[in-house]
Parts: sequence; structure tokens; C-alpha cells
Amino acid sequence: MKHKAMTILYEVHDNLYVNLTNRCPCACTFCLRQTRESMEESGPLWLEHTPSLEEVLAEFEKFDLSRYREVVFCGFGEPTEALEVLLATARYVKEQYGKPIRINTNGLGNLINGRNIAPLFEGLIDTVSISLNTPDAEKYHALVRSKFGEQSFDAMLSFAKECRQYVPHVVMTTVATTLTEEEEARCRAICEELGVTYRIRPWED
Repeated sequence: MKHKAMTILYEVHDNLYVNLTNRCPCACTFCLRQTRESMEESGPLWLEHTPSLEEVLAEFEKFDLSRYREVVFCGFGEPTEALEVLLATARYVKEQYGKPIRINTNGLGNLINGRNIAPLFEGLIDTVSISLNTPDAEKYHALVRSKFGEQSFDAMLSFAKECRQYVPHVVMTTVATTLTEEEEARCRAICEELGVTYRIRPWED
């Protein structure tokens, strides 16, 4: 059986997304990768292997970066699982193209890497977007099913606070229609306390 070519870079609207890894410490009940192999305009996002830095940079040579507003680390996995390649790729994008860079993350990068990784983003990452999902720790554990267990919710909040010191824009998100107005108000209060931006993003199925 012939394998499909794996997709490292793909377009979403006017941004270029980077699919670095399929590894993730979570098994979210709502994760899109449970029900699909790709996004609307992408090829298959299930990777045959975790790409090397050389493979990632070779893919950038195939795209006209002037067409894109932002480069976003987000695919069928948690980007901070491939931290070294992420940082090296971000440095390359900054030096070669000067593009804004965003990481979409579950916020568990410090647990994944066993250290505070936020200082490594300074000067490289313009926006970190963290999935808050819910204001309630117990509900968070039920939804996200992190392998790190009950420490995950507080670790995610702590990561957001750390990122604020090194990254110009830190955003925490929930999904429209999944929370009550009262829960959204609690999420907003959490973000205000952390000094980050709260965003309700559209539902995707």
C-alpha cells in the first residue's frame, strides 16, 4: 500500500500552519483529529514520522511566504512536543521572512519538557494561544484527559502567566456554544487575573 505524502505545512485562510508532530499528552474528548485525517485545504496531517528540522525547512522553500499574514505552529499534535525543531523553525522564519509567529498550544509545554520553556520564546514568538476550554479544574480534567493528571489545569494557568513575561500577545481560548454565559464570565475573570486576552473562538466540526 502506497503511503500518502505527509503534510508539514498547510494553509488556513491567510496563514501558514506548521504540523510538527502527532504527539500530544492529552486525549481531548472534542479533538478534531479523532474524526478526520486532514483540515479543509490540507493534505493528511497524520505524519509518517516526526519531521526533522531539515525536512521542515525544505517545505518552506515550496511556499511564497509573502502571501501569509502569520506562521502558526498548530497541527495534529502539541507543538511543544517538538520544542527544539519549533524554536529553530521560528528562528528561521523570523530571520528569513520577518513574519509574525503564533503557537496554538494546550499550555502543558512545561510539563512536557520538564522545565519552564516560556523564556525560550522571547524574541521569536509573537502570540501564544492556549486552550483554556473551561474555568473549572474538574471539568477540564474530564474534557482534556491529560496524561499528567490533576496538576494539568494549574500548570496550564501557570504557563500562561509565564508566557506573558516573554511573549507580546498571550491569548486563552474557549469554544463558542460549549460554555454557559456564567462559565464564560469566569473564564474572562481568570484571564484578567493572569493579564492575558480572553477569546471565544468559533466552533469547528
